[in-house]
Amino acid sequence: MAVSSAASPHSASGPDSELDTASLRVLAHPLRINVLALLRERGPSTATRVAEDLGINPGAASYHLRRLAAGGLIMEEPGRGTGRERWWKAAHRPSIHDPASRAPEQRAAGRASAHAVALACVERLHTAAQEVPLLPEEWSDVSTFGDFVLRLSPKDVARLRDEVFAVISRYRQAQGQDSEGHAPVAVQVQMFPVPGTVAPRSVGS
Repeated sequence: MAVSSAASPHSASGPDSELDTASLRVLAHPLRINVLALLRERGPSTATRVAEDLGINPGAASYHLRRLAAGGLIMEEPGRGTGRERWWKAAHRPSIHDPASRAPEQRAAGRASAHAVALACVERLHTAAQEVPLLPEEWSDVSTFGDFVLRLSPKDVARLRDEVFAVISRYRQAQGQDSEGHAPVAVQVQMFPVPGTVAPRSVGS
């Protein structure tokens, strides 16, 4: 399962960050994924602001921010805040994890992180389904909710994934050229065998 997290113009510049085992373990929680996505989409924020945006209590927001910082995924914003109010920002652009290129011990952490990403995507999709019908027509008309079932081999899935990611990367690189009329847009890509169609691996494999 390849894991990738959102990027935005507020993300730090530079290449995508390859997640290590410690970072994957930190991200094995859907709320932390949502907190990280919020910082990438809206820029630096405090625990109080994060709590308000996500509808959680400030104590929980502060805890998850500290865990993300310990995993190297976010950092304090220099020159802002006080001793009692810390500002946090995303440490880098998208986080990725490709298990095919990683050590076996990272695969278990990657599976837990992928599960959390899936749960966070479901939550965002549920919220969007309620909000999109209320948006201006220029946005509601182009918003898309698609579910396609294709008959593919693992190699086909890998090729399709790489092609889709390449298109997303092209649009990401074009950001900032003309920001008028733009808004952060969530692009979700999920590819997996239809549940019940592929036998699971044996225990211990």
